[in-house]
Amino acid sequence: MDEESMEEEGGGGGEPMMDDQNHNNWGAGGYGRHLLGSAAGQLGDRFLREAAAGTPAGTELSEANGMLQGCEPGGASCKGGAGAIAAAININASTSKFLMNVITIEDYKSTYWPKLDSAIDQLLTQSPGDYIPISYEQIYSCVYKCVCQQHSEQMYSDLIKKITNHLERVSKELQASPPDLYIERFNVALGQYMGALQSIVPLFIYMNKFYIETKLNRDLRDDLIKLFTEHVAEKHIYNLMPLLLEAQSTPFQITPSTMANIVKGLYTLRPEWVQMAPALFSKFIPNILPPAVESELQEYAAQDQKLQRELMQNGFTSELRIL
Repeated sequence: MDEESMEEEGGGGGEPMMDDQNHNNWGAGGYGRHLLGSAAGQLGDRFLREAAAGTPAGTELSEANGMLQGCEPGGASCKGGAGAIAAAININASTSKFLMNVITIEDYKSTYWPKLDSAIDQLLTQSPGDYIPISYEQIYSCVYKCVCQQHSEQMYSDLIKKITNHLERVSKELQASPPDLYIERFNVALGQYMGALQSIVPLFIYMNKFYIETKLNRDLRDDLIKLFTEHVAEKHIYNLMPLLLEAQSTPFQITPSTMANIVKGLYTLRPEWVQMAPALFSKFIPNILPPAVESELQEYAAQDQKLQRELMQNGFTSELRIL
């Protein structure tokens, strides 16, 4: 299904319910409620009440409500019924486009993309637990409108360029980090970016469905993870890995959670990096190493004894026993 057919789906429905273009019922608290939380559910419930009360098809809804203006399907409960409305305004596949306000490329560049640009900035730079003063409904609405108005290609290009520029700045900051802070700062950059994707990908889900998946045969989340791999991880892996191995041989040089986050993150970005340090990755990723064999039991015991001695040297002596 392409973007134009996505527009035309909303023109002649006879059900008095507000569906999105994936036929997910907003009033039922389905997809929209899942994506945007309780606010989306309340919004959908309002549309259901208005449809049941006979709100005419094509009624303009304010952008602050987070939905398209005049883009809702005509309900059977509208005055005169769906047949009368169709006869009066002759809705068909070509004229249904006029139910939506036209967004020119100039409108997109001057009004819609600046809103998206600002929101993406805040999401990329937020710290865990930060409050982000943006309207998720408004951003979701902007994306939805732009997809309906055939601006997906430009929006995707702008999004990739925006995030690429951000990641290049992150990479330069990491390059300037001293060795004793390098691991921790890489962990912060990785965690911050992956956290941002949890918001960015859902907000652009219509672009993903009707442009990236349909026309590019790719997935937005995969594309954005690839950007971090290419612009940050690949540039730092050969500096980062020796520091991780050194930290592994020195207990408590970095926290176990930091080590686990980085190792798991590197494996997500590029699984073949396991070959650079199989023993390190095997501590956090199951089934990385070949199965244990009986002939190597003595070696495993020696490794356990070495670990226990290191723990004893760091004060863990009361409940440890050398095998």
